[in-house]
Amino acid sequence: MSETINFTTTESLLINVANLIENNKYYWVAIGGSPMMAMMLARKTLAPRAYYVVEDGTICPDPLEYVPFLSGASGAAEYRAVAWKDMNTVGFHCAMGYYDYGILDCLQVDMYGNINSTFIGGSYEHPERRFGGPGGANEIASMCWQTIFMADQEKRKYPRRVDFISSPGYLDGSPRARERAGLPANTGPYRVVSEIAMFGFDEETHMMKLLAIAPWVTLDDLLVEMEFEPLIADPLEKLPPPTEQQLTVLRAEIDPGGRVLGQGTWIEYTPED
Repeated sequence: MSETINFTTTESLLINVANLIENNKYYWVAIGGSPMMAMMLARKTLAPRAYYVVEDGTICPDPLEYVPFLSGASGAAEYRAVAWKDMNTVGFHCAMGYYDYGILDCLQVDMYGNINSTFIGGSYEHPERRFGGPGGANEIASMCWQTIFMADQEKRKYPRRVDFISSPGYLDGSPRARERAGLPANTGPYRVVSEIAMFGFDEETHMMKLLAIAPWVTLDDLLVEMEFEPLIADPLEKLPPPTEQQLTVLRAEIDPGGRVLGQGTWIEYTPED
């Protein structure tokens, strides 16, 4: 009988993103938060030769453990960095095509991969709740060749249309919509990742497409947590569960205090023999 695995939804999300990160590719990662944790995990496990810059311009740091978002530009976050530049410099590099992928988290992501990190409800002038905005996320989503988005699987986070486009995906989904808006050709969203699912985008319609689902949930469990129904791949793949190594690295090396990992809901999963 297979051994039961216990982990949190937060750990599952980080691991799903880390599994996408490749050796010998270049990434522009949002400062602090989940994208940085996923990159740290990947470099300590499956992709030690993944290279990245942080949103603030720090090039390939190797922090000893996770640094909170508000301390993202601190000396601890920039430990053993190859170089210290600025956001403008790495933005110029991105515009020149040097970065293969961007990694961002978001408040909302819609069916065409547009993301919102500005406000929820109401209008821009009179929102129900305002957030910090995109920072450098607009440049990342606009100019990286491909972008990976992270969002918990909750219906409010997957609306048919975002309340505000803070950073562009495929805009209205029409052919060459990004190019008409002045964005580089052949760029755009690549994956949307949650704790239980992996989405891509249809090449023709640019609509979000479900590619894989966690083995501990059903398709109905997933769809009820979305305002729209995505396209569904055939066959629909299964996401691999977390490994013991990945969980150990997250808990013992990256976030030993449980500042982030402790926020998730616990999952108990027994793989089928």
